[in-house]
Amino acid sequence: MRNSVLNDIPIRQPPSGRGPGLVLVQEIFGLDDYLRSVAADLAAMGYVVAIPELFWRTAPGWSSTHDEAGVAASSEVAASFDPALGLSDVLATIGHLRSLPSVTGGVGVLGFCLGGSMAFAAAVEGDPDVAVSFYGSRVPEQIDGLSRVDCPIQFHFGGQDPYIPRSDVAAVEAAVAAHPGAEIHVQEDAGHAFHNHVAPMFHHPGAAARAWELTTEFLRRTLPA
Repeated sequence: MRNSVLNDIPIRQPPSGRGPGLVLVQEIFGLDDYLRSVAADLAAMGYVVAIPELFWRTAPGWSSTHDEAGVAASSEVAASFDPALGLSDVLATIGHLRSLPSVTGGVGVLGFCLGGSMAFAAAVEGDPDVAVSFYGSRVPEQIDGLSRVDCPIQFHFGGQDPYIPRSDVAAVEAAVAAHPGAEIHVQEDAGHAFHNHVAPMFHHPGAAARAWELTTEFLRRTLPA
């Protein structure tokens, strides 16, 4: 019986077989082809990428379609998700990567949607060496925690996100402006989950390309592989 997020955790190795670590944190859609493609991109950059399964306690193996039906089903699964337990899983994965001989240098965390909120929480409560948060819906309500973040952190949002009002994003912008080591990028023409290239209802190719270029530059600067 599975008793830990670390049991059979997927890890993607870079071509060299060693490098800094990155914890890649899922959306509500689960560990799907989109997340695996992001892991492959990060591994190609030279990172050892671990992908914790956040729903392993309540919906093990969960993966849904990227349409209205999939959003509804995934939202129902996510309703049973305990953020505190999820955060413990992310922090355990950071520690696990640090223990691997193939991980040289630091360990960072990068997440999308649900994972974006988890990445920020990990930076507040844990000790990653860098954090990247894409459109985390809980980030604005928890942004006071930014004062406790010691690592470089980068936020991404869409200016047309129906789930995260632009006024909430503005609150994050204000907090970031007062915090050294933090940066925020808002793709004003994009909505939610704009980087997800397998979700036609969300994907915005131009915004995705711009945000990913900013992300890779940030990682190369703060956690060079």
